[in-house]
Amino acid sequence: MNSDKFYSLIIPMYNEQGNASLLIDRINEVLHNYPYELILIDDFSTDGTVKEIKSKNDPHVILVELKKNYGQSSAMMAGIDIAKGDYIITLDGDLQNDPSDIPAMVNLLEQGDYDLVVGKRAKRKDSSLRTVPSRIANFIIKHSTKLQISDQGCALKVFTRDTAKELNLYGENHRFISLLAHLNGARITEMPVKHHARQFGESKYGMNRTFKVINDLLLVLFNQRYLSKPIYLFGNIGMAAFTLGMFINAYLFILKIMGNEIGTRPLLILGVLLVFMGIQFFTTGIIVDMLMKTYYESQSKRPFNIRKISRFGEQAV
Repeated sequence: MNSDKFYSLIIPMYNEQGNASLLIDRINEVLHNYPYELILIDDFSTDGTVKEIKSKNDPHVILVELKKNYGQSSAMMAGIDIAKGDYIITLDGDLQNDPSDIPAMVNLLEQGDYDLVVGKRAKRKDSSLRTVPSRIANFIIKHSTKLQISDQGCALKVFTRDTAKELNLYGENHRFISLLAHLNGARITEMPVKHHARQFGESKYGMNRTFKVINDLLLVLFNQRYLSKPIYLFGNIGMAAFTLGMFINAYLFILKIMGNEIGTRPLLILGVLLVFMGIQFFTTGIIVDMLMKTYYESQSKRPFNIRKISRFGEQAV
C-alpha cells in the first residue's frame, strides 16, 4: 500500500451491535500506518449499533445514519457518494471479511493492471441456505457473460475511485457489483481471502432474499445483453412465435382445403395465439427500443464508457 494515497473504507451496518467496536479496532490495527476514512452507513439499525460506533469516538470514522431501512445496495451507494479516497474498499460489518486481506488486495490494484480486485472466499463459514443460491448465481453469471469471477457475493472488494463512482446500485445489486463494473468496462481480477464465522448478531439472509437476488440477476443480465438493443430480444421471440404460428395455420389451411374439419382442433387456437403473441412481442421490442433511446438522449448518456484518450505526435494538445 502507498502511504501517499488516501483510502476510503465503506461498510454498511445493520444491527451489528458487538461487531461494530471490534471492526473499528481491527481496521485501525491493519491500517494504522496509512491515511484512510472509515465510512460506516447505519441502515436504520434497531439495536445499539449507532451508540456503539459513537462511543468509539474514532477520528477515522464517518457515521452516516439513514432515515429508514433502504437495504444494503442503497447504503453502499450512500457511502460511495461521499467517499474521497483514491481507492475505495468495501466489506461487510459482521467481521466475516478479514481486514488483514486489504493490503495485499490494494497492492495488486496499485500495479495498474486492474480496476477492481474481488475477494474469493475459499472456505466459506456460511450455512447452505446462503452458499447454495450463491453458487447457482455464480454459475449462471460465469456461463452467460465473459466475466470469469467465481465468487460474486464476497463483499470484500477494492476499487479504483472512478470504477466505484460509476456504479449505480439498487435492489440487491450490491451482490453483482463485479458484473456491473464489468459492464462499465472495468478490468477485474480476484484473489483468495479469509472468511470467518459470524461472532455476534444474526445473518440477514433468508429465502425471501434469494428470490430478490434471482430477479435482480435476470435484470442485470438483460441490461448486459439487451439494454441498448432490446429489439434483438423481443423481436427474435416475436418472429419465432409468429413464424411458428403461421406454419401451424398454413398446415391447418391445407387440411381445410382437403375437406377436414379444423374448427374444433386445439392446434388452431395455438396457431392463432402464436401469431398474436409474435406481433405483440415485436411491437413491444419497438416500444422498448424507443424508450431506451429516450433514456440515453434525454440525459445526454452514451451506451459506452471511454477509458482513456491518448494523443501523439506534433498535433497533440
